[in-house]
Formats: sequence, C-alpha cells, structure tokens
Amino acid sequence: MPSEKEFLAQIAANQGIIYKLVGLYADSDEDRKDLYQEILLQAWRAYGSFRGEAKFSTWLYRVSLNTILTSQRKRQLTDYREELAETAAVEAAAPHATENARLLRQAIRQLPETDRAIISLHLDGYTNPEISEIMGITVNHVGVKLHRIKNHLITLLQPK
Repeated sequence: MPSEKEFLAQIAANQGIIYKLVGLYADSDEDRKDLYQEILLQAWRAYGSFRGEAKFSTWLYRVSLNTILTSQRKRQLTDYREELAETAAVEAAAPHATENARLLRQAIRQLPETDRAIISLHLDGYTNPEISEIMGITVNHVGVKLHRIKNHLITLLQPK
C-alpha cells in the first residue's frame, strides 16, 4: 500500500514540474487549477505502480504529460497565450531577465504539444536518455527533435 505521506512529500518536492507544465498547456486560471488537480489525482492513482526504477521527478513528468495530453484531446484545446499566475512573483524578482523569459515562454507555447514537452524537459536539465524514456521515443530521435525545436525557436524569437 503506497504511503500518502511519502506521496505528498514527493509532490511537494517536485510540484514545480507540475506548475511549469500546467503553465505551458493551460489557458486560464481555472484550466490551470483543474489540470493541476487532475494531475495530482492521476499521480496518486498511479503511485502504487511507481517502482522506483526512475527518479520520482521523471515519473511525475511522464504522468503529468500524459494527463495533460489526454485532457487536451478530450477538450480539444488548441491556443494557449496566458501567463501562469505564479510567474508574477518570479518576474518581479528579476525584471531584467523577465522580458526574455516571457518571449521564450510565448515561443514555446507556439510549438506543437510534443515539441513543447521535449524542450521543457531539456530546459529542466533532463538528459536525452531521460527524455527518451519519458516521451517513449529513441534517444537519437530526441537529439534530432531538440535540434529542430531549437532552430524553430530561434526563428520564432527573431525580431520581425
């Protein structure tokens, strides 16, 4: 039987993963809250099958992405432009970096959902083999996708 206390401690330690992904995929505050709750529910349901073969954060990333993508398909949501409410505090703390971060988030939100997930994992410091495991694609494919995604982001970030 999985321990609720262990689960909650792991979620508390890794909740940034959920916030970041929800911010990349959800449009409104209500959608972000609903999606966050759905991710917690799905993670709790699947926690009993967590074998510890991968880091908890890697497992949570995969559960979160699967939940988000399933939810999107159900609701057929397509265009996300709003900022995550929690980013306001971060932006106030580092105003010089916020414009570039905002532009990067905007560009990432324009990517297809799979590409968003891959670049998000990469920016969080996951290695190509870890991204491969989470996304269910080959390591070589991760490298190719990252190269193409980076080139696409450069194009999107070029001044018009």
